Amino acid sequence: MPLHLLTHIDLPPHTGAGGFDHAAIDPRTDRCYVAHTANDAVDVIDCARNAYLRSIPGLPAVAGVLISERPALAFTSNRGEDTVGIFRPGDEDQPSANVAKVPVGVRPNGLAFDPARGTLVAANIGDPARPGSCTVSIVDVAGRALRAAVSVPGRTRWAIYDRMADAFFVNISEPSCIVVLAGADPTRIARTLTVPAVGAHGLDIDAATGRLFCACDDRQLVALDAASGRALGVVPLSGPPDVVFLDAERARLYVAMGDPGVIDVIDTAAMKTIEVVPTEAGAHTTALDVKRRRLHVFLPRTHRSAVFVDE
Repeated sequence: MPLHLLTHIDLPPHTGAGGFDHAAIDPRTDRCYVAHTANDAVDVIDCARNAYLRSIPGLPAVAGVLISERPALAFTSNRGEDTVGIFRPGDEDQPSANVAKVPVGVRPNGLAFDPARGTLVAANIGDPARPGSCTVSIVDVAGRALRAAVSVPGRTRWAIYDRMADAFFVNISEPSCIVVLAGADPTRIARTLTVPAVGAHGLDIDAATGRLFCACDDRQLVALDAASGRALGVVPLSGPPDVVFLDAERARLYVAMGDPGVIDVIDTAAMKTIEVVPTEAGAHTTALDVKRRRLHVFLPRTHRSAVFVDE
């Protein structure tokens, strides 16, 4: 069955420049949390009812949200104040609830979390005018404290943690590569995987097969062996990509492209595009609700979530 539109969910209008950025879904509460960068807030959606609930304010230039199920935690990268935020999903229902903040590096973006050790990694974009500002921050979540800063060779894009490999993987746009930090010692780069395409950007992993899927700015999706770094295949994309989400059970990867405003649906078993779905110009971020086989696509021009079903 093709990906088809189910409904739209209206979200608050933008109050400043920008739109939406990275989002995540908490299966425990059936809520989607999306960075509404233009509003310095995270918008909260009820996935079961396809309804906007409320917004969490006070998160300057928030760039992304990451959800951990066990322990139940949500993290935000607050690019406008160089902090990460920490709260429990569902706590936003309480009027007195607030977000704990930990200072990190310059312009945090990608987030990854090791729940066993309570280690959060924030991949910092840095500032071209400040040499050495491209770093990865290592945060002790329980202690609400910065543990270490790791220098990386260029601007970071996204980060993930894989329990099977017990490693953090962080995309670097130039030079196009993936730096690997060992879960047991994330305070240094353990190894570097070369990406044979320009501008490593979106990133996800199929833990069962040990394949990394790296969407690159030169309109290529590259599959790499996470252990060796060997390139396993390439799929052309419809445009420069941003967010990717993998449904490993169905071997489908959803790649969002704001230009021209489409989702490429990739069959990761066959390594081929099976569908290109129009969205809206500028729509570069998504969230995958695996439980319902639904994909939320965030539309910046009309400040809505388009909810697609893949049945």
